[in-house]
Amino acid sequence: MGMQVNTNIAANNAYRNLATTQNDLSKSLEKLSSGLRINRAADDAAGLAISEGLKSQVGGLTVAARNAQDGISVIQTAEGSLNEVTSILQRMRDLAVQAGNDSNSIESRGAITTEVGALRDELSRISESTNFNGTSLLNGAPTTSGVLNFQIGANGDAGSQIQVGLTGANVQNVVDALDFGNTVVKDTSINATGISDIEAIQFAQGGTTVSVAAFAGPDSDLAAYLNNDASFKQNFTASSTSVTDASNVTTTTLKVTSNLVSDDPVVMSQLNGANPPVMTPLAATFTGTTILGFDSAASAQLSINAIDQQITDISTARADLGAVQNRFESVIKNLAVSKENLTAAGSRIRDTDMAEEMVKYTRANILSQAGTAMLAQANQSNSGVLQLLQ
Repeated sequence: MGMQVNTNIAANNAYRNLATTQNDLSKSLEKLSSGLRINRAADDAAGLAISEGLKSQVGGLTVAARNAQDGISVIQTAEGSLNEVTSILQRMRDLAVQAGNDSNSIESRGAITTEVGALRDELSRISESTNFNGTSLLNGAPTTSGVLNFQIGANGDAGSQIQVGLTGANVQNVVDALDFGNTVVKDTSINATGISDIEAIQFAQGGTTVSVAAFAGPDSDLAAYLNNDASFKQNFTASSTSVTDASNVTTTTLKVTSNLVSDDPVVMSQLNGANPPVMTPLAATFTGTTILGFDSAASAQLSINAIDQQITDISTARADLGAVQNRFESVIKNLAVSKENLTAAGSRIRDTDMAEEMVKYTRANILSQAGTAMLAQANQSNSGVLQLLQ
Protein backbone atom coordinates (compact mmCIF):
# COMPACT_ATOMS: atom_id res chain seq x y z
CA MET A 1 0.00 0.00 0.00
CA GLY A 2 1.37 3.40 -0.95
CA MET A 3 1.84 6.33 1.35
CA GLN A 4 -0.65 9.18 0.76
CA VAL A 5 -1.08 12.48 2.58
CA ASN A 6 -4.19 14.01 0.98
CA THR A 7 -6.42 11.00 1.70
CA ASN A 8 -6.08 9.14 4.99
CA ILE A 9 -8.30 6.09 4.46
CA ALA A 10 -7.58 4.63 7.91
CA ALA A 11 -8.54 7.89 9.62
CA ASN A 12 -11.75 8.17 7.59
CA ASN A 13 -12.70 4.61 8.51
CA ALA A 14 -11.97 5.21 12.19
CA TYR A 15 -14.02 8.45 12.10
CA ARG A 16 -17.00 6.75 10.43
CA ASN A 17 -17.10 4.00 13.04
CA LEU A 18 -16.64 6.52 15.83
CA ALA A 19 -19.56 8.61 14.55
CA THR A 20 -21.80 5.51 14.51
CA THR A 21 -20.73 4.63 18.04
CA GLN A 22 -21.35 8.19 19.25
CA ASN A 23 -24.86 8.07 17.77
CA ASP A 24 -25.59 4.77 19.59
CA LEU A 25 -24.14 6.22 22.78
CA SER A 26 -26.35 9.29 22.48
CA LYS A 27 -29.49 7.16 22.00
CA SER A 28 -28.58 5.00 24.99
CA LEU A 29 -28.08 8.07 27.16
CA GLU A 30 -31.47 9.42 26.04
CA LYS A 31 -33.27 6.17 26.84
CA LEU A 32 -31.55 5.79 30.19
CA SER A 33 -32.26 9.38 31.19
CA SER A 34 -35.92 9.39 30.05
CA GLY A 35 -36.74 5.81 31.01
CA LEU A 36 -38.48 5.39 27.66
CA ARG A 37 -37.48 3.03 24.89
CA ILE A 38 -39.54 5.06 22.40
CA ASN A 39 -38.84 8.79 22.60
CA ARG A 40 -39.79 9.61 19.02
CA ALA A 41 -41.54 7.90 16.14
CA ALA A 42 -38.19 6.99 14.57
CA ASP A 43 -37.37 4.77 17.53
CA ASP A 44 -40.32 2.41 16.79
CA ALA A 45 -43.11 3.75 14.56
CA ALA A 46 -45.53 0.84 15.11
CA GLY A 47 -44.80 0.68 18.82
CA LEU A 48 -45.41 4.42 19.16
CA ALA A 49 -48.85 4.14 17.50
CA ILE A 50 -49.87 1.26 19.77
CA SER A 51 -48.55 2.88 22.94
CA GLU A 52 -50.29 6.19 22.19
CA GLY A 53 -53.57 4.34 21.79
CA LEU A 54 -53.02 2.56 25.10
CA LYS A 55 -52.14 5.88 26.72
CA SER A 56 -55.49 7.30 25.56
CA GLN A 57 -57.31 4.30 27.00
CA VAL A 58 -55.53 4.58 30.36
CA GLY A 59 -56.26 8.30 30.57
CA GLY A 60 -59.90 7.71 29.68
CA LEU A 61 -60.26 4.96 32.28
CA THR A 62 -58.75 7.23 34.93
CA VAL A 63 -61.33 9.93 34.23
CA ALA A 64 -64.12 7.32 33.93
CA ALA A 65 -63.31 6.04 37.42
CA ARG A 66 -63.67 9.60 38.76
CA ASN A 67 -66.97 9.89 36.89
CA ALA A 68 -68.22 6.70 38.54
CA GLN A 69 -67.20 8.10 41.93
CA ASP A 70 -69.18 11.25 41.13
CA GLY A 71 -72.12 9.01 40.20
CA ILE A 72 -71.97 7.39 43.61
CA SER A 73 -71.89 10.84 45.21
CA VAL A 74 -74.99 11.88 43.26
CA ILE A 75 -76.87 8.73 44.28
CA GLN A 76 -75.83 9.06 47.92
CA THR A 77 -77.06 12.65 47.92
CA ALA A 78 -80.43 11.67 46.48
CA GLU A 79 -80.83 8.55 48.60
CA GLY A 80 -79.88 10.41 51.77
CA SER A 81 -82.70 12.88 51.21
CA LEU A 82 -85.11 10.06 50.32
CA ASN A 83 -84.25 8.43 53.62
CA GLU A 84 -85.57 11.51 55.39
CA VAL A 85 -88.60 11.55 53.08
CA THR A 86 -89.38 8.00 54.21
CA SER A 87 -89.07 9.03 57.86
CA ILE A 88 -91.49 11.91 57.27
CA LEU A 89 -93.98 9.63 55.51
CA GLN A 90 -93.76 7.13 58.37
CA ARG A 91 -94.54 9.92 60.82
CA MET A 92 -97.47 11.01 58.65
CA ARG A 93 -98.75 7.45 58.67
CA ASP A 94 -98.51 7.25 62.44
CA LEU A 95 -100.54 10.45 62.67
CA ALA A 96 -103.08 9.09 60.19
CA VAL A 97 -103.48 5.93 62.27
CA GLN A 98 -103.92 8.10 65.35
CA ALA A 99 -106.53 10.25 63.58
CA GLY A 100 -108.48 7.12 62.64
CA ASN A 101 -109.52 6.71 66.27
CA ASP A 102 -112.76 8.46 67.25
CA SER A 103 -111.41 9.03 70.73
CA ASN A 104 -109.80 12.15 69.25
CA SER A 105 -111.57 15.43 69.69
CA ILE A 106 -111.92 18.05 66.98
CA GLU A 107 -109.01 19.93 68.55
CA SER A 108 -106.86 16.78 68.59
CA ARG A 109 -107.52 16.11 64.92
CA GLY A 110 -106.81 19.76 64.20
CA ALA A 111 -103.41 19.44 65.86
CA ILE A 112 -102.70 16.32 63.82
CA THR A 113 -103.65 18.17 60.64
CA THR A 114 -101.32 21.04 61.59
CA GLU A 115 -98.36 18.73 62.12
CA VAL A 116 -99.03 16.84 58.90
CA GLY A 117 -99.20 20.15 57.04
CA ALA A 118 -95.79 21.13 58.39
CA LEU A 119 -94.37 17.75 57.40
CA ARG A 120 -95.80 18.16 53.90
CA ASP A 121 -94.15 21.57 53.64
CA GLU A 122 -90.83 19.95 54.59
CA LEU A 123 -91.31 17.37 51.84
CA SER A 124 -91.79 20.21 49.38
CA ARG A 125 -88.62 21.93 50.65
CA ILE A 126 -86.61 18.71 50.31
CA SER A 127 -87.90 18.32 46.77
CA GLU A 128 -86.70 21.78 45.77
CA SER A 129 -83.45 21.98 47.74
CA THR A 130 -81.84 18.59 47.08
CA ASN A 131 -79.26 19.08 44.35
CA PHE A 132 -75.76 18.05 43.33
CA ASN A 133 -73.52 20.71 41.84
CA GLY A 134 -76.58 22.75 40.92
CA THR A 135 -78.53 19.84 39.39
CA SER A 136 -81.87 19.22 41.11
CA LEU A 137 -82.42 15.57 41.94
CA LEU A 138 -85.83 15.11 43.57
CA ASN A 139 -88.20 17.51 41.85
CA GLY A 140 -88.59 15.49 38.66
CA ALA A 141 -86.35 17.70 36.53
CA PRO A 142 -82.69 16.65 36.74
CA THR A 143 -82.69 16.90 32.94
CA THR A 144 -85.36 17.30 30.30
CA SER A 145 -85.67 13.50 30.11
CA GLY A 146 -85.51 12.89 33.87
CA VAL A 147 -82.37 10.79 33.30
CA LEU A 148 -78.75 11.46 34.27
CA ASN A 149 -76.00 10.04 32.03
CA PHE A 150 -72.66 8.99 33.52
CA GLN A 151 -69.61 8.32 31.32
CA ILE A 152 -68.02 5.27 32.95
CA GLY A 153 -65.90 4.07 30.03
CA ALA A 154 -63.03 5.37 27.91
CA ASN A 155 -64.87 5.12 24.59
CA GLY A 156 -67.79 6.83 22.87
CA ASP A 157 -70.05 3.78 22.60
CA ALA A 158 -73.26 3.02 24.49
CA GLY A 159 -71.47 0.54 26.74
CA SER A 160 -69.40 3.36 28.17
CA GLN A 161 -72.41 5.11 29.73
CA ILE A 162 -74.83 4.35 32.54
CA GLN A 163 -78.20 6.05 32.76
CA VAL A 164 -79.73 6.77 36.15
CA GLY A 165 -83.44 7.55 36.13
CA LEU A 166 -84.76 9.78 38.91
CA THR A 167 -88.40 9.97 37.86
CA GLY A 168 -89.34 7.49 40.58
CA ALA A 169 -87.60 9.69 43.15
CA ASN A 170 -89.79 12.71 42.39
CA VAL A 171 -90.72 13.95 45.86
CA GLN A 172 -92.90 16.65 44.33
CA ASN A 173 -95.25 13.88 43.17
CA VAL A 174 -95.50 12.76 46.78
CA VAL A 175 -96.40 16.28 47.85
CA ASP A 176 -99.07 16.55 45.15
CA ALA A 177 -100.57 13.14 45.97
CA LEU A 178 -100.81 13.96 49.69
CA ASP A 179 -102.69 17.23 49.34
CA PHE A 180 -104.72 16.61 52.48
CA GLY A 181 -108.01 18.51 52.59
CA ASN A 182 -108.04 19.08 48.83
CA THR A 183 -107.46 15.75 47.08
CA VAL A 184 -110.79 14.12 46.26
CA VAL A 185 -110.80 10.32 46.40
CA LYS A 186 -113.52 8.49 44.52
CA ASP A 187 -114.03 4.95 45.69
CA THR A 188 -114.22 3.52 42.18
CA SER A 189 -115.07 -0.11 41.68
CA ILE A 190 -116.36 -2.61 39.16
CA ASN A 191 -118.86 -5.38 39.65
CA ALA A 192 -118.86 -8.51 37.49
CA THR A 193 -121.28 -11.40 37.82
CA GLY A 194 -121.47 -14.84 36.29
CA ILE A 195 -117.71 -15.37 36.39
CA SER A 196 -116.22 -18.12 34.24
CA ASP A 197 -112.67 -19.46 34.11
CA ILE A 198 -110.27 -16.88 32.72
CA GLU A 199 -106.85 -17.13 31.11
CA ALA A 200 -105.59 -13.71 32.21
CA ILE A 201 -107.20 -10.52 33.39
CA GLN A 202 -106.08 -6.91 33.55
CA PHE A 203 -107.19 -4.08 35.82
CA ALA A 204 -106.36 -0.47 35.06
CA GLN A 205 -106.98 2.91 36.60
CA GLY A 206 -105.32 6.12 35.55
CA GLY A 207 -101.69 5.37 34.71
CA THR A 208 -101.60 2.13 36.72
CA THR A 209 -102.15 -1.23 35.01
CA VAL A 210 -101.99 -4.61 36.73
CA SER A 211 -102.14 -7.96 34.92
CA VAL A 212 -102.98 -11.17 36.80
CA ALA A 213 -102.16 -14.62 35.47
CA ALA A 214 -104.60 -17.39 34.54
CA PHE A 215 -107.22 -18.53 37.05
CA ALA A 216 -109.11 -21.80 36.71
CA GLY A 217 -110.34 -22.39 40.23
CA PRO A 218 -113.81 -22.07 41.73
CA ASP A 219 -115.44 -18.71 41.10
CA SER A 220 -115.74 -18.09 44.83
CA ASP A 221 -111.95 -18.23 45.18
CA LEU A 222 -111.21 -15.58 42.56
CA ALA A 223 -111.22 -12.66 45.04
CA ALA A 224 -108.71 -14.39 47.31
CA TYR A 225 -106.61 -15.29 44.27
CA LEU A 226 -106.47 -11.66 43.20
CA ASN A 227 -105.73 -10.33 46.69
CA ASN A 228 -102.77 -12.70 46.96
CA ASP A 229 -101.17 -11.18 43.88
CA ALA A 230 -98.51 -8.67 45.03
CA SER A 231 -99.09 -6.15 42.23
CA PHE A 232 -102.86 -6.37 42.46
CA LYS A 233 -103.18 -5.93 46.22
CA GLN A 234 -100.88 -2.93 46.12
CA ASN A 235 -103.37 -1.08 43.92
CA PHE A 236 -106.74 -2.81 44.21
CA THR A 237 -108.90 -4.85 46.58
CA ALA A 238 -111.21 -7.67 45.46
CA SER A 239 -114.22 -9.18 47.18
CA SER A 240 -116.85 -11.65 46.02
CA THR A 241 -120.30 -12.83 47.03
CA SER A 242 -122.05 -16.00 45.92
CA VAL A 243 -125.83 -16.45 45.80
CA THR A 244 -127.60 -19.75 45.10
CA ASP A 245 -131.14 -19.47 43.69
CA ALA A 246 -134.05 -21.85 44.01
CA SER A 247 -132.83 -23.82 41.01
CA ASN A 248 -129.56 -24.50 42.82
CA VAL A 249 -127.67 -22.22 40.43
CA THR A 250 -124.88 -20.27 42.09
CA THR A 251 -123.97 -16.83 40.80
CA THR A 252 -120.75 -15.22 41.97
CA THR A 253 -120.29 -11.45 41.92
CA LEU A 254 -116.79 -10.00 41.90
CA LYS A 255 -116.21 -6.46 43.14
CA VAL A 256 -112.87 -4.74 42.58
CA THR A 257 -112.21 -1.50 44.45
CA SER A 258 -109.32 0.85 43.81
CA ASN A 259 -106.85 1.76 46.54
CA LEU A 260 -105.38 4.51 44.34
CA VAL A 261 -105.80 8.24 44.76
CA SER A 262 -107.44 8.82 41.40
CA ASP A 263 -110.66 10.06 39.87
CA ASP A 264 -110.39 7.63 36.96
CA PRO A 265 -112.69 4.60 36.91
CA VAL A 266 -111.37 1.07 37.20
CA VAL A 267 -111.30 -0.73 33.85
CA MET A 268 -111.19 -4.50 33.52
CA SER A 269 -110.28 -6.53 30.45
CA GLN A 270 -109.15 -10.03 29.52
CA LEU A 271 -105.70 -10.76 28.08
CA ASN A 272 -104.66 -13.49 25.63
CA GLY A 273 -108.00 -15.29 25.82
CA ALA A 274 -109.91 -16.66 22.88
CA ASN A 275 -113.25 -16.14 24.67
CA PRO A 276 -113.93 -13.17 26.95
CA PRO A 277 -114.92 -13.96 30.53
CA VAL A 278 -118.62 -13.86 31.31
CA MET A 279 -118.63 -10.79 33.53
CA THR A 280 -121.59 -8.46 33.31
CA PRO A 281 -122.04 -5.61 33.77
CA LEU A 282 -118.46 -4.56 32.92
CA ALA A 283 -118.71 -0.95 33.99
CA ALA A 284 -117.37 1.34 36.69
CA THR A 285 -119.49 2.66 39.51
CA PHE A 286 -118.67 5.44 41.95
CA THR A 287 -119.71 4.38 45.42
CA GLY A 288 -118.69 7.49 47.30
CA THR A 289 -116.57 10.63 47.43
CA THR A 290 -114.12 11.40 50.24
CA ILE A 291 -111.41 13.99 50.78
CA LEU A 292 -108.02 12.92 52.10
CA GLY A 293 -107.53 14.25 55.59
CA PHE A 294 -107.66 13.56 59.31
CA ASP A 295 -111.01 15.04 60.36
CA SER A 296 -112.78 11.68 60.43
CA ALA A 297 -112.04 7.99 60.76
CA ALA A 298 -113.03 7.36 57.12
CA SER A 299 -110.78 10.08 55.68
CA ALA A 300 -107.94 8.99 57.97
CA GLN A 301 -108.17 5.44 56.61
CA LEU A 302 -107.99 6.72 53.05
CA SER A 303 -105.01 8.84 54.05
CA ILE A 304 -103.30 5.74 55.47
CA ASN A 305 -103.73 3.97 52.13
CA ALA A 306 -102.50 7.02 50.21
CA ILE A 307 -99.42 7.37 52.44
CA ASP A 308 -98.70 3.64 52.15
CA GLN A 309 -98.66 3.99 48.38
CA GLN A 310 -96.14 6.83 48.57
CA ILE A 311 -93.96 4.91 51.04
CA THR A 312 -93.95 1.99 48.61
CA ASP A 313 -93.05 4.23 45.67
CA ILE A 314 -90.21 5.96 47.55
CA SER A 315 -88.89 2.63 48.84
CA THR A 316 -88.86 1.30 45.28
CA ALA A 317 -86.97 4.39 44.11
CA ARG A 318 -84.43 3.99 46.93
CA ALA A 319 -83.96 0.32 46.05
CA ASP A 320 -83.32 1.28 42.42
CA LEU A 321 -80.75 3.88 43.46
CA GLY A 322 -79.07 1.39 45.78
CA ALA A 323 -78.80 -1.13 42.95
CA VAL A 324 -77.23 1.49 40.67
CA GLN A 325 -74.77 2.50 43.41
CA ASN A 326 -73.66 -1.13 43.73
CA ARG A 327 -73.26 -1.18 39.96
CA PHE A 328 -71.07 1.93 40.09
CA GLU A 329 -68.88 0.30 42.73
CA SER A 330 -68.43 -2.74 40.48
CA VAL A 331 -67.61 -0.41 37.59
CA ILE A 332 -64.86 1.26 39.62
CA LYS A 333 -63.29 -2.10 40.48
CA ASN A 334 -63.40 -3.21 36.85
CA LEU A 335 -61.92 0.08 35.65
CA ALA A 336 -59.05 -0.27 38.13
CA VAL A 337 -58.18 -3.74 36.81
CA SER A 338 -58.43 -2.61 33.17
CA LYS A 339 -56.29 0.45 33.84
CA GLU A 340 -53.63 -1.67 35.53
CA ASN A 341 -53.49 -4.17 32.67
CA LEU A 342 -53.41 -1.52 29.94
CA THR A 343 -50.71 0.40 31.81
CA ALA A 344 -48.62 -2.76 31.99
CA ALA A 345 -49.14 -3.38 28.27
CA GLY A 346 -48.05 0.17 27.43
CA SER A 347 -45.03 -0.15 29.69
CA ARG A 348 -43.86 -3.30 27.95
CA ILE A 349 -43.99 -1.49 24.62
CA ARG A 350 -42.63 1.94 25.52
CA ASP A 351 -40.52 1.77 28.68
CA THR A 352 -36.77 1.13 28.69
CA ASP A 353 -35.36 -2.13 29.99
CA MET A 354 -32.70 -0.40 32.08
CA ALA A 355 -30.48 -3.46 32.50
CA GLU A 356 -30.43 -4.21 28.78
CA GLU A 357 -29.86 -0.56 27.89
CA MET A 358 -26.96 -0.30 30.35
CA VAL A 359 -25.30 -3.20 28.53
CA LYS A 360 -25.69 -1.30 25.25
CA TYR A 361 -24.47 1.93 26.84
CA THR A 362 -21.36 0.27 28.29
CA ARG A 363 -20.53 -1.32 24.94
CA ALA A 364 -21.01 1.99 23.09
CA ASN A 365 -18.98 3.86 25.69
CA ILE A 366 -16.03 1.46 25.39
CA LEU A 367 -16.21 1.53 21.60
CA SER A 368 -16.32 5.32 21.70
CA GLN A 369 -13.15 5.50 23.76
CA ALA A 370 -11.43 2.90 21.56
CA GLY A 371 -12.56 4.67 18.41
CA THR A 372 -11.21 7.99 19.63
CA ALA A 373 -7.85 6.40 20.38
CA MET A 374 -7.72 4.67 16.99
CA LEU A 375 -8.63 7.88 15.19
CA ALA A 376 -5.70 9.57 16.89
CA GLN A 377 -3.41 6.72 15.79
CA ALA A 378 -4.76 6.86 12.23
CA ASN A 379 -4.11 10.59 12.07
CA GLN A 380 -0.48 9.93 12.98
CA SER A 381 0.00 7.01 10.58
CA ASN A 382 1.08 9.20 7.60
CA SER A 383 3.55 11.25 9.59
CA GLY A 384 6.32 8.86 8.34
CA VAL A 385 6.23 10.82 5.05
CA LEU A 386 8.18 13.61 6.79
CA GLN A 387 11.16 11.31 7.20
CA LEU A 388 11.35 10.94 3.44
CA LEU A 389 11.55 14.72 3.09
CA GLN A 390 14.64 15.09 5.37
